[in-house]
Amino acid sequence: MRLALEEARLALGWSSPNPAVGAVVVRDGQVVGRGHTQPPGQSHAEVMALADAGDQAWGATVYVTLEPCSHQGRTPPCTRALTAAGVAEVVYAIADPDPNVRGDGHRQLEEAGIRVSSGDGAEESSLLLEGYLKQRQTGLPFVIAKFATSLDGRIASASGDSRWISGPEAREWAHTVRATLDAIVVGSGTVLKDDPQLTARPGGATEGIHQPLRVVLDSTGHIARKAEMLSSGAPSLVVTTAASPPAWQQELRDAGIEVLLLPARNGHVDLEALVQALGDRGCLTVLFEGGGKVLGSLFDSKLVDRVHAVVAPMVIGASYAPSPVMGQGAQRMANVLRLREVQVERLGADILVNGLV
Repeated sequence: MRLALEEARLALGWSSPNPAVGAVVVRDGQVVGRGHTQPPGQSHAEVMALADAGDQAWGATVYVTLEPCSHQGRTPPCTRALTAAGVAEVVYAIADPDPNVRGDGHRQLEEAGIRVSSGDGAEESSLLLEGYLKQRQTGLPFVIAKFATSLDGRIASASGDSRWISGPEAREWAHTVRATLDAIVVGSGTVLKDDPQLTARPGGATEGIHQPLRVVLDSTGHIARKAEMLSSGAPSLVVTTAASPPAWQQELRDAGIEVLLLPARNGHVDLEALVQALGDRGCLTVLFEGGGKVLGSLFDSKLVDRVHAVVAPMVIGASYAPSPVMGQGAQRMANVLRLREVQVERLGADILVNGLV
């Protein structure tokens, strides 16, 4: 199952809205085939692994990180492929909550005379598939709030200079994470101040790297058509409200940029409507990178599922230097948001705090 999980990680980002699944075929104690989910409309993990195994799949055991699908979608059911290949046993990590499956894959395999068991690697697979599991159960994507801050809770100096709070190792980690996402969201203030590309560039390269949808929130129409995130080679989406000038909206559309009009709440894009819209597009995991107003509204709306906080060993000072999370926040310590299942990791000189909300 460890090898199947390694395969599944290779599919993150590429497979959405399908789950990132890995499969391994074992015969007589030897791995004879392995594979992972391909982009939508292409083969699932089990089919890839069976093709890799060829005739050696007959009588073999297949380890897969999610219950095999049992329905006809854009591709035939994996239960049919496993049965046709003559496998003797299927071991899967977790059940598929998709309404089209929900135990039906397990049942079909057993009815075909295949031994079936589950639970091996369940914890690891649940973590890897946390976006898919939430989206299939609620229709909403899994939301990660990410920020880099100094020891005294600042994301920039008093002048607004923010390059760089985090060190090179933390920035490399961030690019690696981006390549596994479906969308990354920032506010217009971040675009106007930093003009980021928002692309995934692990190792400094973009070729062959999955690129998430880049989303900018601009309620009143301030960013320029030539902004870096709108002009470089990756998909982009501008989300705005009726308060932005129609001419500005049309200028972006004429340039081939997708514009999404959503309701406003307190003068800004309604974040609940945004998260729902991204879920409707098939996004499984969405990262919000700020700035502080966007993250504050996100926390106030109770939309965050996980936090990635990078803490740098520096002190900035200045009472008016910006902080990573603004908004209304908690009025009493009894009501503060406390993370659970917290993991702490060193990224060079920085510290990553990673936890569920």
